[in-house]
Amino acid sequence: MRSEWAEPIQSIIKMATFTERMAPVLLLWLAVCLSGTWAVDRGNFKTCDQSAFCKRQRALKPGQSPYRALLETLELTNTRLTLQLINDNNKVRLLLELYRLQGNMTRVKINELKPLKPRYEVPDVLIQEPPTEPMSLLSQDENGVVLSLGAESQRVIVSARPFRLDIMEGREVLMSVNSRGLLAFEHLRMRKDTQADPEAEKKEEADPANQAEEAVNEEEEKVEDGMWEETFKSHSDSKPNGPSAVSLDFSLPGVEHVYGIPEHADTLKLKTTDGGDPYRLYNLDVFQYELYNPMALYGAVPVMLAHNAQRTTGIFWLNAAETWVDISSNTAGKTVFGKMLDYVQGSSETPQTDVRWISESGIIDVFVMLGPKPQDVFSQYASLTGTQAFPPLSALAYHQCRWNYNDQEDVQAVDAGFDQHDIPYDFIWLDIEHTDGKRYFTWDPHKFATPRDMLQGIMDKKRKMVAIVDPHIKVDSNYKIHNEIRSRGYYIKNKDGGDYEGWCWPGNAGYPDFTNPEMRAWWASMFAYDQYEGSMENLYTWNDMNEPSVFNGPEVTMHKDAVHGAWEHRDLHNLYGFYVQMATAEGLVQRSGGVERPFVLTRAFFAGSQRYGAVWTGDNAAEWDHLKISIPMCLSLGLVGVSFCGADVGGFFKTPSSELLVRWYQTGAYQPFFRAHAHLDTPRREPWLFGPENTALIREAVRQRYALLPYWYQLFYHAYRTGHPVMRPLWVEYPQDTATFAMDDQFLIGRDLLVHPVTEEGARGITAYLPGKGEVWFDVHTFQKHNGAQNLYVPVTMSSIPVYQRGGSIIPRKIRVRRSSTCMEHDPYTLYVALSPQRTAEGELYIDDGHTFNFNKKEFIHRRLSFANNVLSSINLAPDAQFSTQSWIERILILGASKPSKVTLKTADGQESQLEFDFDASMSVLTLRKPGMNAGADWTVVLQ
Repeated sequence: MRSEWAEPIQSIIKMATFTERMAPVLLLWLAVCLSGTWAVDRGNFKTCDQSAFCKRQRALKPGQSPYRALLETLELTNTRLTLQLINDNNKVRLLLELYRLQGNMTRVKINELKPLKPRYEVPDVLIQEPPTEPMSLLSQDENGVVLSLGAESQRVIVSARPFRLDIMEGREVLMSVNSRGLLAFEHLRMRKDTQADPEAEKKEEADPANQAEEAVNEEEEKVEDGMWEETFKSHSDSKPNGPSAVSLDFSLPGVEHVYGIPEHADTLKLKTTDGGDPYRLYNLDVFQYELYNPMALYGAVPVMLAHNAQRTTGIFWLNAAETWVDISSNTAGKTVFGKMLDYVQGSSETPQTDVRWISESGIIDVFVMLGPKPQDVFSQYASLTGTQAFPPLSALAYHQCRWNYNDQEDVQAVDAGFDQHDIPYDFIWLDIEHTDGKRYFTWDPHKFATPRDMLQGIMDKKRKMVAIVDPHIKVDSNYKIHNEIRSRGYYIKNKDGGDYEGWCWPGNAGYPDFTNPEMRAWWASMFAYDQYEGSMENLYTWNDMNEPSVFNGPEVTMHKDAVHGAWEHRDLHNLYGFYVQMATAEGLVQRSGGVERPFVLTRAFFAGSQRYGAVWTGDNAAEWDHLKISIPMCLSLGLVGVSFCGADVGGFFKTPSSELLVRWYQTGAYQPFFRAHAHLDTPRREPWLFGPENTALIREAVRQRYALLPYWYQLFYHAYRTGHPVMRPLWVEYPQDTATFAMDDQFLIGRDLLVHPVTEEGARGITAYLPGKGEVWFDVHTFQKHNGAQNLYVPVTMSSIPVYQRGGSIIPRKIRVRRSSTCMEHDPYTLYVALSPQRTAEGELYIDDGHTFNFNKKEFIHRRLSFANNVLSSINLAPDAQFSTQSWIERILILGASKPSKVTLKTADGQESQLEFDFDASMSVLTLRKPGMNAGADWTVVLQ
């Protein structure tokens, strides 16, 4: 038995409340100790066949829809259509609501017309009630109605029997709803095979409002397995409300590529699911997850994008219950030759992808985002759920983490090691062992006896710390946090009304009900400096295990029949982590009086989580395939609003070879969230522990990250303003280039940097695809120019990080080496001007104080950098903003340039001066030395 596992195992054994149901947990711990490794046990997690509602819904056959639209019930106001649907099998009526939303979106809501009790509708995810636009009735007959959607040629056709919606533009069908007849809505009902509550049954029968429900036929009322209770392994799930699943299908004509619905360890392009399980959205703590399958992971964003060369659209399924997504395609499985044969033979079959969403409870509330461009879909989704939080600049730098740094001396030694080896870093992290017995908001009294001294020592070097605060609270009458939550009644309840308790790192734990706004407000107050002892302004927060993780729960999470006020956990499971991060971020804002931007990392997330901070891809492994999968996993998150994503550099489980570790640093340095992290059972792996050659390679990768911080920062500012992703698939910028549609081994940072990391063991070369016919790309290391629209073979060595700057762009860098980003604040800029074939280029420079919300008070610099007609100029994009900087422009490199006879600098006050320059004729690179103008000023540089 490994010594580090002895204490938790002994604590489990010693607990007085140990029961037979704890046996699986004990066995799990023992297996870990004996094997020395974690591995996912797929038997711990349900398949669709083991999830009763998924199995029921998936058994429905296409083309047999029982739903009919009752056209005589149609009501149309200026902004809203309502229409009743009836299930001809059981006579239960549904209410359809249809809205045209501003920004080229359509909202479809379907609920029971008269449910026995309210059904859950997801709160807090939408940033506002979406503004509507007018609709009008174009025509109506006994078969259906046609509505104008405001846009000149867009309309919706509502077919009556069976019910179906078609969204059209001109003659083109953009999307069809229920075209396969898989709408299903399990209405709430009283159980008929038991007299458990005869009084309630009598009351229901006496209520004429529920007579429609009484028309349910005998066949439907036959109780099937899993309708009213369900067992998985040793866990029983009581279902007091009975079956309540909802389902709807969408057809996407002309579409072969769909993306999104994270989180899954899978390719960027989603696969068809006909032959196996659907993609599952159900936040789960999955130890050392497997790759390339549709199993659920830590987060769930129910947003899918569809793309072809003509259009991009999106579907946002606003439901927080367990959800399964089926994808089928009429071109799936066809070889390239088969598709060519279709083309040659003139096959009339239009490619089509069909998608079906199935959720366990709630209502159908879906937003159809009609693009037409990728950037339009990003903006549409951002208008619904908000944009990526604008992080402090330091959070975009390098983070050093481990489970766990042992004590204050260890922290000090690691901090000193970075200085000794001249590697910059901004944040050092503390995992669960820093606490007093896994009691969050506390410090181990022996190992971290003087946390303020430790934090002050880090602050003196302009660095910061992150400490973990998890949402499972040790049940201990001597623990202030537990006593407060219990006395205020803020814990989630079990089905019998007592506080829900489960097992996690502290042993027996309670789970705060973060869906309760009073609980969230109290939690936020606990981050105040006078409440969180030992905390200071340079201490930030990490929320882990917030799926929530419950070691002895079904599928390592909470029982679905646990209770949050009026709702069951099943209704809102995927929202729990969203609320934990929301409350934590609010706490960090409040502690500074609303001045400082927070930084909070979360493992579990939902739609809208981007508003509160960063996510990472969870407990990966030190394997090459895990390095590769980090790219499509983060690309998928960026497509659905979550730009601030990264993976544990080096892999959390297992031990990387020095080659894998170096390649992971080189990849992570070009992903949005850049953090090294490792399991406590792995050997130490600070960057200098693998020999001087590897230290030098890692140092160079980290320094490349720091040099590009001005570019990363301006991209996150744009993500905050627009919702556009920071790390992008190539098809986002080249939407008509079919070669890019399934590409996920390379990516763009913004528009202007293309990265193809080396992710193969022993690689001697890579093949990078440079998009854009008529464009050029410059190798950022050698300045060699390459034409676009080609596959470029690139020989690589261990020092290679293939990165290319798009011709036509200007990228600012800070290239002086400092110990942290804060030390770089006043450093000068170097501008890299990469000329297009037309000898033009454009870029931006964004500067603010890097950490407060004062940018919202117009305290920033935002400038456009432009090169045309041999003139480089800096133009103020925000003349009403006020901010000053000490930084200046110390060097300008113009790539693809010709040699000038002279270079003149003209400043805003009319002064002119000649600039020194060098010209490298072999690479066509012009270097302007020490122009010296302030980064916030107007100026022009003229080449003659």
